[in-house]
Amino acid sequence: MIALITGASSGIGKEMAKNLATRGVNLILVARRTERLLALKEEIIYNCPEIKVKTITADLSKEEQCFGLYNKVKDYKIDFLFNNAGFGLYGPFLETDLKDELSMINVNIKAVHILTKLFLRDFAARNSGYILNTASVAGFMAGPLLATYYATKNYVVQLTKAVYEELRSTGSRVVISALCPGPVDTEFNSVAGVKSFGIPSENEAYVADYAIERLLCGDLLIIPGVTTKAAAAGSRFAPTKFLLRTVRTLQEQKNK
Repeated sequence: MIALITGASSGIGKEMAKNLATRGVNLILVARRTERLLALKEEIIYNCPEIKVKTITADLSKEEQCFGLYNKVKDYKIDFLFNNAGFGLYGPFLETDLKDELSMINVNIKAVHILTKLFLRDFAARNSGYILNTASVAGFMAGPLLATYYATKNYVVQLTKAVYEELRSTGSRVVISALCPGPVDTEFNSVAGVKSFGIPSENEAYVADYAIERLLCGDLLIIPGVTTKAAAAGSRFAPTKFLLRTVRTLQEQKNK
């Protein structure tokens, strides 16, 4: 079996790669940082010498590189697609950089959309395959001070849910899921410009392992951790204005 993982050079994507290798899955690792990809490849081969690892350097904020990535691997029989690449940007909407926001939209939305569409066609044709789109518990609510990031994750959650139902209604054996973690101990904070989380963070290795297990079970929404499950459930019932104020307060606490 072969898994393609975007955003594989760090965080959850890196842990997914190491986890899948222990399960006997060959890997195609995609990220912008070539050195980190090669270091991860070396680590995986050292620990799991039977695993084949291919690395591809790509900037998924560029649409043509998303299509280029698919064209490079379309002749492989990919079994798993992990759309894990993504980043955030902290600050008031009036003040955040528009160029950076558009780049985030390209990575968090357009790349996920393009790769899901292209690989899903292949998976549907052979009636097998797994797609895991990394969203966030942020995908269940709006996020003052991380407004665009939260909006992108809402897109990922809703797209995944809709495609899941389309597949289910036709009896397809293809599985599509959305991973919706809360705060995780990754590089997200430094990239987003956030000093610290206001609530406890999950371990990235735990999140990766839990995500893979639940994906294999066919779960639609994969929410690791009791606190995150409670936050996701609460977002459905809390009054909108109360929820907005609560999220804003938590975001402000991150940068104190």
